[in-house]
Amino acid sequence: RPQVGLNARQRQVNVRNVFVVPDDRQIMVAGRRVLLVDDVLTTGATVNAAARALKKAGASHVDVLTFSRIVPGHSD
Repeated sequence: RPQVGLNARQRQVNVRNVFVVPDDRQIMVAGRRVLLVDDVLTTGATVNAAARALKKAGASHVDVLTFSRIVPGHSD
């Protein structure tokens, strides 16, 4: 389900256990530093869920690159 319109808690629940590294791809992740790229960071729920899946698959580090960030309460 799209994250648009969901609050922080709903976003966390929405992406819980959604991301998985398939067994046949874990060897590509295990012991490696992974760069996770996301277009927009709002609450961080999506990147946190994806990072957890990568760490569970054995990634040694997960770095995040995002192109924009939504700052709550700012409507410039």
